[in-house]
Amino acid sequence: MNQTNEKLVNELTRRDFIKVSTAAGAGVLFSGQAISNASQLFSSKKRYAIVGVGSRTEMWQEALYKSFQDDCEVVGFCDTNIGRIKYYQDYARKAVGKKIPGYDATDFDKMIKDTRPDTIIVTTVDSFHHLYIVRAMELGCDVITEKPMTNTDEKCQQIIDAQKKYGKKVTVSFNYRYSPARTQVKDLLMSGVVGDILSVDFHWMLNTHHGTDYFRRWHGLKKFSNGLLLHKATHHFDLVNWWLSAVPVTVSAMGKKEFYTPEMAKRFGLTSYHERCHNCPEKSKCGFELDLAANQRLKALYLDNEQYDGYFRDRCVFRPEIDIQDTMNVMVQYSNNATMSYSLNAFNSWEGYYVIFNGTKGRLEHKIEEKIYVAGDGGVQGGIKDGGEYIKIFPIRGNSYDVNVWKGEGGHGGGDVLMLDDILNPVKKSDKYLRCADQRAGAYSLLTGVAANHSMASGKEIKIDDLVQNIGLPDYPVMPNHTDAVPMPDKNL
Repeated sequence: MNQTNEKLVNELTRRDFIKVSTAAGAGVLFSGQAISNASQLFSSKKRYAIVGVGSRTEMWQEALYKSFQDDCEVVGFCDTNIGRIKYYQDYARKAVGKKIPGYDATDFDKMIKDTRPDTIIVTTVDSFHHLYIVRAMELGCDVITEKPMTNTDEKCQQIIDAQKKYGKKVTVSFNYRYSPARTQVKDLLMSGVVGDILSVDFHWMLNTHHGTDYFRRWHGLKKFSNGLLLHKATHHFDLVNWWLSAVPVTVSAMGKKEFYTPEMAKRFGLTSYHERCHNCPEKSKCGFELDLAANQRLKALYLDNEQYDGYFRDRCVFRPEIDIQDTMNVMVQYSNNATMSYSLNAFNSWEGYYVIFNGTKGRLEHKIEEKIYVAGDGGVQGGIKDGGEYIKIFPIRGNSYDVNVWKGEGGHGGGDVLMLDDILNPVKKSDKYLRCADQRAGAYSLLTGVAANHSMASGKEIKIDDLVQNIGLPDYPVMPNHTDAVPMPDKNL
């Protein structure tokens, strides 16, 4: 990592964060004016401030500026990169005709004092989530955070303790729960069509477009992401927890990095790894090049703003400093005694998953294949390929049959728009699937990945209860249990 990048992402201690944040006096960036009208502070609209203005923040801004503009407003931005703050100030001006105050990351407390948000939306680098979540609650705000809620057991404990102490609302944005096909799987499991679930086989593939992208960015270093079993698989672990209405009890895992290595670069015919794609002497023959200058959005967000923090969005995927795994296998036992075999590979020919539920009345098989996507390039994340999904039921005796899959449009298989409505709409709707997740669900999803990392390091099975205490059980729908009578299979079938 170059020296400027190292400075950008140097981990703050909690004590230093609070000391810097409360003492900072640099003030508002690019605001052009202070809060000009006291009536703004007493608007009937719910007030949101956003910390971390990378590409993921745009989903929230789009919703707040358009679908929910009558009831919600963005009142502040906070980030380490003043160029991206300015980019999204311009974006907001075009969307709602308003100049939103921007603050340096060290002025987080000042932003809250000046703009008085009801809720903080956290979309920073994973390793910093806990700082803003905890501090926001201390200062009286609710929190919405991108997944994972945080990325270590120690940080998770801080969030759990702070939420209990301050009583504020924490929402974790698990949009995969809301995509129609995945909700349909939950509906079928709740119906008992395959009985109560005894085991799960879950295999997730990342392709060499999206999967590769994690190795270009900050995600490639464990001190910022803690690996793909945290940053990516927290989605998957949450799905299984929610699908089963159960929480993990024990976890064991194995993992390695064998594809994104200097040796693999040579096997592909390159002479070596290099610092980044932008000025790479071998980029013309590298199939993994990301050309930031060729994509207007990536250029505006990242290439044009390197001068402020030195962050390179297009780092070489074969550089030796990458310390996350690209091949992972996990075994989990759940509180309802179900077990799961899970794999995650980051170099496959297609992206998506197979998941199989083995129950006392039969088997449910589900597949989704996703479209090609690179984060921040303007494409739809998690879009489903035409014909790339199915749900099939195999009764324990008798003929199997296909189920017509529920469809959705937009990000994450149609899940984004439904999740945003559930979280941001002031008129709350009844949801029998209980898809809105809080800090308890956030904790159990991330702790599966944390435990897997501990298991890979130690070679031992890890107990979740040894990592974080007093989480509480998430709110999950009632599922078929392990004691009800089950019909005897027909011996003539």
